[in-house]
Amino acid sequence: MTASPAAPLLLCLDLQPVFLAAISDSQRVHWRCSFALEAAKGLGLPVVFTEQVPDKLGCTAEDLLALCREPEVLAKTAFSPFAEKKLAAHFRAKGLKHLLICGLETPICVYQTAMDALKAGYKVTLLADCLGARRAADATTVLAQLAHAGCNVLPAETVFYALVHEASHPFFRDYTKLVKKYG
Repeated sequence: MTASPAAPLLLCLDLQPVFLAAISDSQRVHWRCSFALEAAKGLGLPVVFTEQVPDKLGCTAEDLLALCREPEVLAKTAFSPFAEKKLAAHFRAKGLKHLLICGLETPICVYQTAMDALKAGYKVTLLADCLGARRAADATTVLAQLAHAGCNVLPAETVFYALVHEASHPFFRDYTKLVKKYG
């Protein structure tokens, strides 16, 4: 299945082992991001991974990349890819209107990326169960602020069910299997 031009893009921020190891619930974040990646693959959504200074901090977890058909990986030094002119232009050239965001870390890269994406005119949906932070209280405060700023903050299952939309969708059966697998 191939996504329509109006389909969202799944933007996976900094899912590098060094950052995953720094958060207490890294297994949950990894598991839920795996779910989002498999759902995006089934729906034919494009997927972009960002990596924060990969030459120093390492690359995206290989098993997450393996869940994608054609993952695109972009290196960055700024906390938000939209703060870098080359990357912002790259996203603009894709003709995107809607971003689904997962990854790390909620109070830093997720926050700055979401705010910059809103300013650039994108619709932003944060996959709340696919985000991580070193301190849960910080994440809660940041997600509330991002919702107030105009982001949708929803669980991945809810978002992907909305994209599937109805039981007659060609991906519906496989999607319900994913929901059970990642329960």
